[in-house]
Amino acid sequence: MALSKKQQKIVDVLNKRVELCREFLNDWLLFNQLINAYPSPGANKAQLENQFLKIKSKIARTHKVLKEMLMEDYQIDSNLMNLVSASTSLEAIYSQSEVSVKKMQQEWHRAFISINETLGLLEDKKARAEAGEKVNVMMMGEGGLIGGGGGLSDNQKTFLIIAAVIAGLVAVYFIDPFGIATLWLNSLKSLAGVPIQ
Repeated sequence: MALSKKQQKIVDVLNKRVELCREFLNDWLLFNQLINAYPSPGANKAQLENQFLKIKSKIARTHKVLKEMLMEDYQIDSNLMNLVSASTSLEAIYSQSEVSVKKMQQEWHRAFISINETLGLLEDKKARAEAGEKVNVMMMGEGGLIGGGGGLSDNQKTFLIIAAVIAGLVAVYFIDPFGIATLWLNSLKSLAGVPIQ
């Protein structure tokens, strides 16, 4: 079954979101790898510090974009950016007590789980949309919710409008407490050149 244009647009949007979330997860893993590599004997500490500052910047930028893009699907731990900002440098991390370092690693792990949960949610939504299921996706700049269907088709909307107009005319013709129908019909007759009785 081929997807409608609207459904394909939703699949494309979800695909971009999944890719960005995966990239963010990889950056978060690299953030942790750099922290763990720093105390290793023979590590090039200057190079690790440089990479650490770059990955922190990238995480901060991507996090902001993800938060704005995902809207209702955003499930990432709120302490993630606190952890990134508090980690000024690798040297500063390891100058703290061992308890502080362990606490930071636990916070990193909690954020890691929340990123995976968000990624799983997005992948599930994408798979359902690809299968033709109607899923709703909030989109920036669209001013509202767009979805893969679930609303009325154009034919159904047209039918409802026609039915409402007919029901209104029938109600005015039969109920007509103020003579509006008579006035309206007489106006139409005079425009058509038909004698009014």
